[in-house]
Amino acid sequence: MTDIRFAYSIGMTDDEVTARLRGEAVGVLALADGGDSYAIPVAYHYDGERIYVRLGLNPDSRKTEMLSKTHTACFLVYGADPLRDSWSIIATGPLSEIGPPTEFDDALVNALFVPLRVFDEPIENVDPTVFALEIESITGRRSTER
Repeated sequence: MTDIRFAYSIGMTDDEVTARLRGEAVGVLALADGGDSYAIPVAYHYDGERIYVRLGLNPDSRKTEMLSKTHTACFLVYGADPLRDSWSIIATGPLSEIGPPTEFDDALVNALFVPLRVFDEPIENVDPTVFALEIESITGRRSTER
């Protein structure tokens, strides 16, 4: 292959990372256990220190199983206009459940997160739960002209 097009990228500043994280509402959470991995789209909220993800848990789901086995989670949020502008942010760290009592009551969860998507299961079987990703590492990249 000798005629492949390339797009150049550079690191994002802390302010750019913060602006992008605060400007979006959905990302991808990747969970892992040894050689087994699982990635899911999630609603999130960034408070400047942590990334909060709101999940709908079912005790018998693969998501719940993988959450219990993951030591370090990976969170991705990105945007792309393939011909001009693209960017991505990857954050890693441990996840911890935000259980009661917390400031995350129903009204705040509804204000901070997009509606919870439910797939082929009764709503009463889904437990809306908020987790905090304690950011240990974060990297942002964006496209640039050379």
